[in-house]
Order: sequence, then C-alpha cells, then structure tokens
Amino acid sequence: MNKKKMLFVYNPKAGKERIRSNLLDIIDIFSKAGYEVTVHPTQERGDATKAVKSRENIYDIVTCSGGDGTLDEVVNGMWKSKKRVPIGYVPAGSTNDFAMSLGIPAAMHASAEALVNGEEYACDIGVMNNETFVYIAAFGIFTDVSYLTRQDIKNVLGHMAYIFEGAKRLSEIRSYHLKVTTDEGVIEDDFVFGMVTNSISVGGFKDITGKNVKLDDGVFEVTLVKLPDNMLDMSNLLASFLNRNIDTEQMYCFKTKHIEFESKEEIAWTRDGEFGGSHTYVDIKNVNKAIKIMIPQRS
Repeated sequence: MNKKKMLFVYNPKAGKERIRSNLLDIIDIFSKAGYEVTVHPTQERGDATKAVKSRENIYDIVTCSGGDGTLDEVVNGMWKSKKRVPIGYVPAGSTNDFAMSLGIPAAMHASAEALVNGEEYACDIGVMNNETFVYIAAFGIFTDVSYLTRQDIKNVLGHMAYIFEGAKRLSEIRSYHLKVTTDEGVIEDDFVFGMVTNSISVGGFKDITGKNVKLDDGVFEVTLVKLPDNMLDMSNLLASFLNRNIDTEQMYCFKTKHIEFESKEEIAWTRDGEFGGSHTYVDIKNVNKAIKIMIPQRS
C-alpha cells in the first residue's frame, strides 16, 4: 500500500522554540498514521510560502507548525499554487488565535494526534490587495506589537511580551482619517484602530470579535474604533472594546463580505500578526470556504 505523502513545514523559532523538543515525536505520530513525511524548516520570512507554492504536486497534505504567521504563509502559498490540498496545523506560537478558534489543542502532541485523526473543515480566507490572510487584517494602535516585538523576548515572556510592548504605545496614540466602503454603505471618520476578522480570538482575547462568529459563513466581522476626546475616554474605550461592550458612539461593528479603506496618508497594516505593508488603499474580500483545514473530529 502506498503511503500518503505529507510536506511538513515548521518554524524552528516560533513560540518558545517548543518544536525543537517535540519534532521527532510529532514526525513519529505522522509516520504511524501512514504518512511519508518530507520536513522543511523555514529559514526566513516568506520561506513557508515559497516552500508550499513551489512544492511538487505529489503531496496529499501540507502540515505546518509555528505561530499564526507561519500558518498565514502556508495558506498564502497554497492559495497561489495550482493544486489545493488540506492543511494541517500544529500550533507552536505565542497566542495561536486561529487554532483556538478551530478547537485545535494547544499541546503539540495532542494537536498532531487530532490532525491525523481529524476531519477536513472548509473555512473562509481573506484576500487583502492580492495577499491572503487567515483570520485578521488590522491597522492602528497596537497592531505593530506582534511583528516589532523581538522573537527572543516573545520566547521568554510568551503572551505577556505583547502586553508589555503594547503598554509602551499608549503615549503614541494617533488617528487616521478613513473612507470605508462596503456593499452596505460608506463610513468616513477618524479611527485609532480597525480590524477585519474571521476568528473568535484575537491577541489571545476570546470573543473580542463578537458573538455568533462562524469561520465558514462568507462574511467578516469588522470593528472600527473612533478617536476619543481624551486619554480617560481612551482608557474606558479600550476596556469596553476588550470586554466587547459595544459603545455605538465610539465604535462601528458590523459584518460584510467586501470592504475598502481609502486614506490620503499611508497606513501600516498587519495580516495575521505580520507586517502587511503601508497603504493608502486597501481592498479586502472574503473568499468563502476557500481552503480546507484539518480539525479535531466533531461529535
């Protein structure tokens, strides 16, 4: 019987470098499940995308281990390749928002077991100016914390590294004047933060994107936070945002399948926690059930 072929892409520096002490056990789990495994450790940013896009058309599944940024690169490579196969995910990052949303276990051995014994789940992805994202595209306050925080600090402090780094930015709050267009209408205002999401967790905070979030419904959850009048209001606004207590005078919250952002100045964006470029125009579309992710068996 021919074995199924797996390409296993992993980021050796993700999280607290947990993959190093778990790698052989994970490969053993895959092998025992009947896979012939080809291993590819990433060497630099963008390497996972190249590895998946240029892979030979012989693999039955592409599996990755790392943070959400690694998963993002793998999905991007799959999106740009001609042959689509299921994607498996063994989370090893500091927050792993998308894994949490899919119910993938945080423990690496458990997630590997769930992958080989799981089922395919067709979920949406976002396309932002021709580049894909898995669960979030965002701009404004704190959005650069993930990709500007040094990896060695993340490895030592884990999720707390983001909180410490974010606290430094409170004095740097600024707003951006944006025209936001959806199929439902146009909004023009000054915003300190905005996110377009397909996830129940962002930055390790569960339910921050709203209630009744589905990852395969063809729409995004959008949150736009307006510029408050003073720092006290800003503090209260952030607390309300994190607790999802929606203040309609300070926030816009809605669902949409397509959204455009226009500004006169370039604004830095993040996609899945990685730098997504600086833009004056951003076009984001939801591609319904575009990829298949392996998730634990549902009862």
